[in-house]
Amino acid sequence: MKEFAPIPLGEWVSDGIDRLTREYATAFDSISFVIYELIDALQSGLHAIPAPWFIVLLSLLAVLAAGWRRPGSWGLGLFTLVGLGLVWNLRLWDDLITTLSLVLASEALVLLVGIPLGIASAKSAMVERILRPVLDVMQTMPAFVYLVPAVIFFGLGLVPGVISTTIFALPPLIRLTSLGIRQVPRELVEAALAFGATWWQLLTKVQVPVALPAIMAGVNQSIMLGLSMVVIAAMIGAGGLGNVVLEGITQLDVGKGFVGGLAVVILAIVLDRITQSMGKIYQQKGKPR
Repeated sequence: MKEFAPIPLGEWVSDGIDRLTREYATAFDSISFVIYELIDALQSGLHAIPAPWFIVLLSLLAVLAAGWRRPGSWGLGLFTLVGLGLVWNLRLWDDLITTLSLVLASEALVLLVGIPLGIASAKSAMVERILRPVLDVMQTMPAFVYLVPAVIFFGLGLVPGVISTTIFALPPLIRLTSLGIRQVPRELVEAALAFGATWWQLLTKVQVPVALPAIMAGVNQSIMLGLSMVVIAAMIGAGGLGNVVLEGITQLDVGKGFVGGLAVVILAIVLDRITQSMGKIYQQKGKPR
């Protein structure tokens, strides 16, 4: 029985990527420059704040985000104060700032891309049908796979770390933004249209405010995914706390790996609780004007 020749799919992908890197090198360099400047600005701004002041300010932000009159808000502030103080005491502050800068830069790109795509998906059935399989693939693809094209197109360092983190953290925001817009009560939409609202007024004054809890849930999920990816991105030179964990693994230093992982957990809990608290505030106050 004649055997079928295997399809050279891997060769096709490699050839396509080589062609992209040759023909669009200038575009990739421009993207890399913009992202690097964004990361550099974030790092410079965060490093300009002394660590004690930064810890106090973030603790106050945590209390205000949770609602300072609500039970548990001061507990969140105390945890932020003690947790970040521990990271500072462990001499991991510079690594934490690097990781936070990567997460914030990635989240800015996620918001820039994810919210418009989520709104478009909610407004158009065709866009939703196109995005659904793409998002399914993105969410089921192993995280390490994102590192390969990022390195090929952008080299090693901070920029490919941000690119891979952005792609990995994008799907939840798109899905939850689309879900939030679709779940806006039809009565509110019809009332706004009856009063002569344009599509832009309907979107900004009714649909987005009502959908803010779902959007904030998407922001929360994308930040958590971004933190997990930033640790993996240390393998391609992204640095930060992920590099501490990676050194602990490669050197079989359990203590160093544990300390780096603990710092990542503290940062993740702080960001998670702050964004969750903001989502609850929007759920109670996010009503159409």
